[in-house]
Amino acid sequence: MAANRARKTVRQSRALGIALTPKAERYMQNRPYRPGEHGRGRTKDSDYSIRLKEKQRLRAQYGIREAQMRKVWNEARRQEGLAGENLVELLEMRLDALVLRAGFARTIQQARQVVSHRHILVDGSIVNLPSFRVKPGQVIQVKPKSQTSPQFMVAAQGAHRDVLPRVPEYLDVELEKLKFTLVRRPKRHEVPVEADVQMIVEFYSR
Repeated sequence: MAANRARKTVRQSRALGIALTPKAERYMQNRPYRPGEHGRGRTKDSDYSIRLKEKQRLRAQYGIREAQMRKVWNEARRQEGLAGENLVELLEMRLDALVLRAGFARTIQQARQVVSHRHILVDGSIVNLPSFRVKPGQVIQVKPKSQTSPQFMVAAQGAHRDVLPRVPEYLDVELEKLKFTLVRRPKRHEVPVEADVQMIVEFYSR
């Protein structure tokens, strides 16, 4: 099951042109082209397919369904400011995304599992919804009973730093304590995801 999921993620990464896991990144270094028998061939994408692919790239980096993405988009366009930037900023405030950025997990899938399995406290209370929207000032930590498990002991030593981007400035992380605080709302240029937000705005505005 895990092997099939890993192969599917690698294939998705190659199709979207972006490594979604460390394994996919290693694989794409040897095969930097799309999957399938025509993967090496040149194709001319339509304007629609370019916008669709950009939306899919962003969605895949957060590992969310289309219904979840559209719900956040509808919220983003009602807020002040640029809708595309709002979209990324709101997605980044998901609990699973911040658990990943803090270094508690190696991939977004692992971060979601950590949350779903009730290992994470928000302001002292267990939250098991990966989509939970963290507010500035809230403190997130691995619950004490879970901190002695091998996966979190490894994380506390910074073992995931080799595959993760630098900790963004909107987080105050105490990795050895498996604890972090969302200092403020993220800004689009600080969020370590690859996405042309203008293309995504055009896709949803069509």
